[in-house]
Amino acid sequence: MAPHPPSRVIRDPLWNTVRLDPVAVGIVDTPAFQRLRYIRQLGLAHLVYPGATHTRFDHAIGVYHLARTALQIMRDRGAGPSQVWAGADLIPYAALLHDIGHYAFSHALEELEPDRRPGHHEEVSRRFFDSDALRAALESLGSDAAARIYQIIRGEGSEPLGGLVAGSLDLDKMEYLRRDARFCGVPYGEVDVDRLLHALVVVEDPAEGRLELGVEEKALSALESLLFAKYQMFRNVYWHHAVRAATALYKRIVEEAVASELLRPDELIGPTDEALLYEIERRTRSSEGPVANRLAHRWLPALRQRRLPKRALELTAAELPPERVAAWVAGDPARRRKLEDSWAESLDLEPGEVFIDFPAKETMFQLDVLVRRRSGSVQRIGQEGIPGLIDLPSLAHELYRAARVLRVFTLERREIDGDWALAQLME
Repeated sequence: MAPHPPSRVIRDPLWNTVRLDPVAVGIVDTPAFQRLRYIRQLGLAHLVYPGATHTRFDHAIGVYHLARTALQIMRDRGAGPSQVWAGADLIPYAALLHDIGHYAFSHALEELEPDRRPGHHEEVSRRFFDSDALRAALESLGSDAAARIYQIIRGEGSEPLGGLVAGSLDLDKMEYLRRDARFCGVPYGEVDVDRLLHALVVVEDPAEGRLELGVEEKALSALESLLFAKYQMFRNVYWHHAVRAATALYKRIVEEAVASELLRPDELIGPTDEALLYEIERRTRSSEGPVANRLAHRWLPALRQRRLPKRALELTAAELPPERVAAWVAGDPARRRKLEDSWAESLDLEPGEVFIDFPAKETMFQLDVLVRRRSGSVQRIGQEGIPGLIDLPSLAHELYRAARVLRVFTLERREIDGDWALAQLME
């Protein structure tokens, strides 16, 4: 067994001093983790918010720091019975590794058709856990450490404290909201992290009798502010029209590269942001045909030079009729693409140069948390919240509806009649 490197101190603009223990240093020094330095946390948002060049590496270090801080606070407070601490030593490393499987430009490729991508980033991370270097870094934690950490990341572990990594109270949300807001230069993502960390407890589920991560009643206003910060960030940053336009173009580039067999789906696992774009560009320039020509001379230059698709149609919740937009618009890429290409032909554009965008995040306000009331009783907060105590979840449907905007982008400027488009998009 190779000796672990000494601990290391990192200066972070968000959390100040972060100390990595020797196991964490070994993990960070693996090629799989170093790769995260070159995957932007917010994908293509830097084309809109120039400061948003922070990476999955930065974020993972931050979540690790919050995990260690939370565990220390909970130990000092005696925030749960002694048996909950079995396996707690793995929680910081699960926090550190929770994003190890991310694709280039983060979440964008998870919106592709299932047969054109290998899977969700949490599923893809298994390939990195199988690497010799990462297994060696985890060796001192036990022969089954990699498998157990992978289970925690997927929310499948039996450890009650696994909720710090995967769940409604996970530290990932607290970290990325604060970090994303800081680097985008917006005021929307402020979360009272300190208040939430000091209110974490492990309590018994009154319905099932098992131990689970929960929160003290005194911190419910901070929890509600976290949900609202998430809403504000989706509305103003993650779903900003130009961010979505850039994302739509990037997805189309990768989709066409895979469909035309310039890339295999499994080749999407591993490349960093620039490495993937470079490889697609290299292969298109050595290939022939209309698809390769569009990729090499039209779409890739448009993305690199920020000549993004334009809004041909934009409809907010207030402008959408009461009937529902058909579910396939967000959930069936193949059917949506067929309509997009039909519209492209009618607008005198090349196939693939119309993008219908109606982003979905149904779990935006998902809340399934145990709260210990001041009386000592334990109550579960579900989708309706607790009236008079935490009310934001009961408004989730309307807030989610307000955050979503139906847009049609075109690579060259066009206009689309809203009534004509909706007639083909409504249920």
